Amino acid sequence: MSSHDHDDGHSHYDSPLSRRRRSEMELRAMALEAALVEKGLVATDAIDEMVEYMEQRIGPHHGARVVARAWTDPEFKQRLLDDGTAAIAELGISGPEGNVRVVENTADVHNLVVCTLCSCYPWPLLGLPPIWYKSFAYRSRAVAEPRAVLKEFGVELPAEVEIRVWDSSAEVRYLVLPQRPSNTDDLTDDELAGLVTRDSMIGTGILH
Repeated sequence: MSSHDHDDGHSHYDSPLSRRRRSEMELRAMALEAALVEKGLVATDAIDEMVEYMEQRIGPHHGARVVARAWTDPEFKQRLLDDGTAAIAELGISGPEGNVRVVENTADVHNLVVCTLCSCYPWPLLGLPPIWYKSFAYRSRAVAEPRAVLKEFGVELPAEVEIRVWDSSAEVRYLVLPQRPSNTDDLTDDELAGLVTRDSMIGTGILH
């Protein structure tokens, strides 16, 4: 697997069957939208507004802003680790996703987020969950054999690095604070945010 977004069709969690099912779901969604509009049950403007909300007002670019701010502001970082929900709200980011707990990757600890029961996920920070995050394979194996799962994502960690797996729920969602890449001292917050990937904030990716 690539250590980036894993929606390229080459992942263990995104088989040809799952891609075909996704295409079928997209066609069904389009057909449903057309039927609802035709019957006057929903307006195209409302659909456009919802799409705009999903694409612009939530998404991994918000999570990346949080990470970049934590990298450059030690006091904010401490508030983030103490009370993720409150610190994130300081940046104007909020949503009905429950409490957010932020866990920090270090040289000795790597964090991995999963939701074993369903697909609880911090939507306002990361956008829509990837297909593989919701798959039974990931949800079951991330807890049982996290090191093997990470290897399939292209993340090979030294044996001495502890892997901590966090199980999201309706009450608590988790966000990984990845390690800041080296040689980035001269970058602005916006430039740093551009380095942060969705997968690094789930724990299935690392930044170089």
